[in-house]
Amino acid sequence: MSVFKLGVFCLLFKSIFALSGNFWHITDLHWDPTYKLTDDPQLVCASSGNRPAATAGNYGDYVCDSPWHLISSSLYAMKDILPDPDFIVWTGDDTPHVPDEDLGEEAVLNIMRNLTHLITTVFPKTKVYSALGNHDYHPKNQLPSTGSRLYYQMVEMWKDWLEPESVETFKKGGFYSENLINQTGVRMLVLNTNLYYDQNKLTTSSIDPALQFKWADQILTEAARNNEKVYIIGHVPPGFFEKKRSKAWFTIQFNKRYIQLIQKHHAVILGQFFGHHHTDSFRMFYDSNGTPISTMFLSPGVTPWKTTLPGVVDGANNPGIRVFEYDPKTLLVKDVVTYYLNLTHANAAEERWEKEYRLTESFRVPDASPSSMHKVLERIASERCYLQKYYDFNSVNYDLTQCDDDCRVDHVCAAREVDFQRYRHCLETEGAASLYAGLLPILSVATTLILNGNYRWL
Repeated sequence: MSVFKLGVFCLLFKSIFALSGNFWHITDLHWDPTYKLTDDPQLVCASSGNRPAATAGNYGDYVCDSPWHLISSSLYAMKDILPDPDFIVWTGDDTPHVPDEDLGEEAVLNIMRNLTHLITTVFPKTKVYSALGNHDYHPKNQLPSTGSRLYYQMVEMWKDWLEPESVETFKKGGFYSENLINQTGVRMLVLNTNLYYDQNKLTTSSIDPALQFKWADQILTEAARNNEKVYIIGHVPPGFFEKKRSKAWFTIQFNKRYIQLIQKHHAVILGQFFGHHHTDSFRMFYDSNGTPISTMFLSPGVTPWKTTLPGVVDGANNPGIRVFEYDPKTLLVKDVVTYYLNLTHANAAEERWEKEYRLTESFRVPDASPSSMHKVLERIASERCYLQKYYDFNSVNYDLTQCDDDCRVDHVCAAREVDFQRYRHCLETEGAASLYAGLLPILSVATTLILNGNYRWL
């Protein structure tokens, strides 16, 4: 092959290869520095809240937040699996589930500094887009809509990741926007959705905390004008928690405004990536005609911590990390690959991060576009095998019990309807559908008996 032909081939290969990119998403690390192995299971970790950590090992326990060993393991697993990602998305919640009086502002900052240092040590040359979680502040959940010392300290901590234009908005409200990995035509929008959290007492009376909605609307309007495509990342998602019926995270007015923002600008938004749930799920956004227009991917957490939220039964998970495959030019999400650590096996035998599933293979769709994710949802809603598969993935293969009719309604409606009113309507219609499906065998038998004249059995 001539030098010229070889050069053309290399350029063509490079062009084809550039059609596929990869990035990591990690979330909800929740490092608990108090974690230690001891003979008293109630003293293993502060985050257990005195629940006994009966199966504690080097990599953690299901009632505890992450020990350092687990967090380090997750980062080095990422390095082994995909050592050179295009970038990393880190969507917050880094401190343990303990009372505010057991932490303090300096403790929060020290935890975040240690985690930042670990990420930069493992991935020294990789761009990181980091969003704040509701636990990344003191007091927790109370992130302000004005500048604060913690915002300034975090800017200093993440200065190597932030472009100069990002610093000012982050100092004001903990959010920013940049060209994605310094390329024109693609953009990352990093939101501080903790401002919309219903536990945030500082912002509930505000119409637009930190003017973030106004700012995001302007950024997305300019993106459309400049023919850009956009990814949005944040921590607390809108909509409802699939493991507790009618549990919303946003206040109703902020939930509505967020939906309106996505509906208005969906043409430029190619993906939303959030955490907070610790579970593996997704949320669909539709236009007024019911056409799927956007998907929010909720990635599983590294922490295995079993939630204490009342009404949630056995709400733990195995630690998870996630790779997104995407088109660098159009930002189409092509696939989602989730890796996990079976915590029980890791503590008892050996550390082994393994592939849990690939979205396109497990749910038989060509990609992870909104139309494909709508098909995934429809299969989950109508076919028991897909429902159970999704349910197993939801807890990262921790809870393998059967997802019954009520479980199906909770998961389907949470994924389908982000809007408060439409969610309530979904609960009614899907609940009625499940009831009718359950009655069908009884009605069938009754009909047969009537047709055969066997009334006495009725």
